[in-house]
Amino acid sequence: MDASLLKFIKYLEIEKNYSEHTLRSYMSDIQELLFFLKDKGIPDVTHVDIRAYLAGLKEKDSAKRTIVRKLAAVRSFFRFLSREKIVTRNPADSIFTPKLDKKLPNFLDETKIIDLITAPIRGDAGALRDRAILETLYSTGIRVSELVGLDTGNVDLFSGLIKVRGKGKKERIAMLGKQAQKALRDYLEERGIVGSAKTAVIFVNKGGTRLSDRSVRRLVNKYVKLASISQKISPHSIRHSFATHLLKNGADLRSVQELLGHKNISTTQIYTHLDTRRIKEIYDKAHPRA
Repeated sequence: MDASLLKFIKYLEIEKNYSEHTLRSYMSDIQELLFFLKDKGIPDVTHVDIRAYLAGLKEKDSAKRTIVRKLAAVRSFFRFLSREKIVTRNPADSIFTPKLDKKLPNFLDETKIIDLITAPIRGDAGALRDRAILETLYSTGIRVSELVGLDTGNVDLFSGLIKVRGKGKKERIAMLGKQAQKALRDYLEERGIVGSAKTAVIFVNKGGTRLSDRSVRRLVNKYVKLASISQKISPHSIRHSFATHLLKNGADLRSVQELLGHKNISTTQIYTHLDTRRIKEIYDKAHPRA
């Protein structure tokens, strides 16, 4: 099984073009099942064994979302083994997937998002960079991993377009609004790399190397406090705010799906639930017999 797992991970990397983060997640989830089977001394896996593994996760108080993710990895693994004829049957085929409650994403209203973006004070060390980061996140709706991966060759400040490499290494175009263009230009001019023909990392730390995802999260937390925002906000909340505000102001769902880089429109539809909730709140407050 260990050799088969390595073969499966290589398949996901080469054939499916999965990111390193996703590959690590699959490896970890399937290894956990294999450790369980070895510990129980199970030589031939059946659906009963997988159900016992999932029941053990539930007993450990694992979140339902975590269990569903692990089951998806296990299913994918055994589907691969069946196709490669490494196993004669897929023991995960008959396993029922727990239904997840749709979790509404956390987002900021338009006033608070402006408070957050304008929190970096000009003159402070790193303020131009931080303002450019916040403006870019909100203007484009890109993920933090996509933001920190940007190079100057990916950004066209004249047309306001960014080439983004998203999940599964798929490329898409994101839009950079005028305010974000200005913030990014101010930051790059300070660094002296505007108009540079060579590819260079855009967002760097004090040592001049590429900024990490974790650093951006710390940066957002810093300005959430400075802006006196009481909500629990992460960089991904800015992405949620981007999508929610677009739909609220008339953007169609397909366009938002394209901008977010969602593979399925069902993923984007969560933001329509947010808007429905907002309408319901207005109705409850305004209607005399609500």
